[in-house]
Amino acid sequence: MAEGGKRVPKAGAGGGICGTPAGQHVTDCVPIVPTFLYATEFKGASVSETLPFGSSAPGILHNADFSSIFSYFDNTTMVVKGSKHSENEWMNGTFSTLSPQGIGPSSAPRNNCLQGTEFLEEENLRVGLLFASKAIMQLLINPFVGLLTNRIGYHIPMFAGFVIMFLSTVMFAFSGTYTLLFLARTLQGIGSSFSSVAGLGMLASVYTDDYERGSAMGIALGGLALGVLVGAPFGSLMYEFVGKPAPFLILALLALMDGALQLCILQPSKICPESSKGTPILTLLRDPYILVAAGSLCFANMGVAILEPTLPIWMMQTMCSPKWQLGLAFLPASVSYLIGTNLFGVLANKMGRWLCSLIGMLVVGTSLLCVPLAQNIFGLIGPNGGLGFAIGMVDSSMMPIMAHLVDLRHTSVYGSVYAIADVAFCMGFAIGPSTGGAIVHAIGFPWLMVIIGVINIAYAPLCYYLRSPPAKAEKTAILNQECPMETKIHGMQKSQRNFL
Repeated sequence: MAEGGKRVPKAGAGGGICGTPAGQHVTDCVPIVPTFLYATEFKGASVSETLPFGSSAPGILHNADFSSIFSYFDNTTMVVKGSKHSENEWMNGTFSTLSPQGIGPSSAPRNNCLQGTEFLEEENLRVGLLFASKAIMQLLINPFVGLLTNRIGYHIPMFAGFVIMFLSTVMFAFSGTYTLLFLARTLQGIGSSFSSVAGLGMLASVYTDDYERGSAMGIALGGLALGVLVGAPFGSLMYEFVGKPAPFLILALLALMDGALQLCILQPSKICPESSKGTPILTLLRDPYILVAAGSLCFANMGVAILEPTLPIWMMQTMCSPKWQLGLAFLPASVSYLIGTNLFGVLANKMGRWLCSLIGMLVVGTSLLCVPLAQNIFGLIGPNGGLGFAIGMVDSSMMPIMAHLVDLRHTSVYGSVYAIADVAFCMGFAIGPSTGGAIVHAIGFPWLMVIIGVINIAYAPLCYYLRSPPAKAEKTAILNQECPMETKIHGMQKSQRNFL
């Protein structure tokens, strides 16, 4: 077995599977889409015409036909009946000419906050379906990608994923309607499927030792966390001050650099099929231990998946948050996820990955229950930080366990099992946003958080069954000969449990 240091270039490129460009592409959309649709499609009763930031205000102010103007920059409504104020007063926001029945300054923010409430409630459904379209497409494509990687290897599918993601990013930059955004998001799901399944499978095949594999996957998931960390704040700030195309065009440039690295390091023109035939995906789906691990990935990530479309809209309704805050709200989750994946990629192997995942799901549930208690963006720091850290615990524990279960109970070919892992991940991101918007519309955002939080807490005890999964008889003999470090894996098997 080659030294770990010699494999680092391959793993580094593999980390790009879910690394910065891919992860940032996903989260750039989170703060941009709700506000973009709101700005382009909302027609409020008190708004006679949309006023883009930077428009020439004096001409508008001297036009008596306008009774009020809604500013998307700071979420304020200006009533300008016959006003003759100067341009400086408009730009500085130092006046608000009121109608004869005028509204006091103290009540203005609340009225502005409720501007377009009905539209925002309906937008929950549309934004949720838009976000879910990526995960739904991944669900459909993943099984085929798993079979493809078993036949031709991991390098070509990874590069194909890069090409598709690049096209999707450019399409996002120039999409001006909901339909085009939906198509771009769907295309993004196809690219993500190729990149994630091939990348994780490549890491599992290169790092055969369980300890090294956990560390490598922790680094790869840290690449995802870095993309998430930069994506949402970067997207919201660029959209606020530069415009919608800017963040996606910059991201497309980064994706080109990632593609160049893949060409240099991975040589994706080479076909490298697996030496042995992998276990059929239907056989893996009948393995109860793989299903428990997949369920843990699904429900833990469903928490943040539900927040992506619903939290920004809830903040717009209840906190009157400007656009740049909608992305920054996810910053604590991103930072803590980065810490959690890198820390528990190594630590989980020592404390037991089943225990790490169990604790993580309990913390996910508790954090979600605390989100509706926030009164402003600062109140979201604790819940979102705990949520990101806990999901990092679950992901960095369950991803290596999936490969370990295949080594222990099936043939050591990893394309199909990571197709299952990615399907589980995507189910969370498909079911979460698509149903979350409907639930918010029916019973409200706080009850949505209660439902998904309780589900995570209730599921957590099932992780105990991963404490000491039994090996198949023939695999036990092979592992005793080829893997003398068995005692490092999740502790010694003092007793074997039959989980039906």
